[in-house]
Amino acid sequence: MLCGIDEAGRGPIAGPLVVAGVVLIEEINGLNDSKVLSEKKREKLFEEITKKSKYHIVFTDAKTIDEKGLSFCLKNSITEIMETLKNDCKEFLMDGNTTFGIQTLNCKIKADATVPQVSAASILAKVSRDRYMCDISVRYSEYNFAKHKGYGTKAHVEAIKKFGRSDEHRVSFKLKALNEQIDSQMIIDY
Repeated sequence: MLCGIDEAGRGPIAGPLVVAGVVLIEEINGLNDSKVLSEKKREKLFEEITKKSKYHIVFTDAKTIDEKGLSFCLKNSITEIMETLKNDCKEFLMDGNTTFGIQTLNCKIKADATVPQVSAASILAKVSRDRYMCDISVRYSEYNFAKHKGYGTKAHVEAIKKFGRSDEHRVSFKLKALNEQIDSQMIIDY
């Protein structure tokens, strides 16, 4: 059996990185890359996936991303998923073009649109992250996280200019709009 792995939240300037792994136990119709599905469709599929699969979802907070770097956090999350689901599958497939140096991980570009297990992981990661951002939006109302989910929209950047960063913001993600300089020591390459 195959375990599909995908992430949500690699690019935002606020909120967690969320990585999901899914081993489908039953067939599910309508799976696709979470980015091409409507929010309503993702929510419906989320409930079906959680009932018809074995899965594991890993959240990594902004502080850890700042301290360890995005690549380290991705690799750590993938390793946790592989360890948790190792008895339920024989092969692990990650969406994208890198295995992060993990010997037993395979990768495939656009797997989230072509491999059902990876599509399911894409949906679990995206819905889990979006729900989290909506939940914290109440505590951080000045940033309107429920609307942009932590991505660097113009309104979000304006809120940072006005209120500064919250503890949900990634300080290692520098913004040109704020004339911030990139620290080359924070760039980690695998």
